[in-house]
Amino acid sequence: MDHFLEEIVIRRKRALTDLLYYLSNGIMVLSALIGMWMLTNLLSNFSLMALVITLVFGGGAVLLYLYRDRLRTEYEYTFTNGELDFAQVFNNQKRKNLGTMRVKNVEAFGVVDSNQFRKLINMPGLVRKNWFLNRDADLYYFYYQKESARNVVVFEPSQEMVTTIKKYLPHGVFQG
Repeated sequence: MDHFLEEIVIRRKRALTDLLYYLSNGIMVLSALIGMWMLTNLLSNFSLMALVITLVFGGGAVLLYLYRDRLRTEYEYTFTNGELDFAQVFNNQKRKNLGTMRVKNVEAFGVVDSNQFRKLINMPGLVRKNWFLNRDADLYYFYYQKESARNVVVFEPSQEMVTTIKKYLPHGVFQG
């Protein structure tokens, strides 16, 4: 029997991020208009100050265009027969694959609020990957070693996904 489970994690308190998103759209349009206006002034009479202002406003508009979607970030966890895929989705348009993990290769799995996690997180040379959005959620972690690098992935699965993951874990790996 195949086990397939997919979850999308969204930010629960979105009022501030939505406000910032709409504000960045307005500032982007305003910066682009000021940059275009300064460009037309720059073409009629050249000055170094006008060039700097044009580049600042034009560059700001371009940077806001490229990075405003990161304000609306979601994480997607897909569990398929012992493999867990992680993806980051920006504004329901762009998708970034974060990686795939075989659950049977994990050395430790448990709740973030445990003593085992506190011991792990203080290890030297540990690479921590935070793939969650809500700090007040029930967070879990995976600890694994890959190419002699120690890694911890912190994420926020549902209770159903935790139960499904436990079925595929080696004996003694769950530290609850």
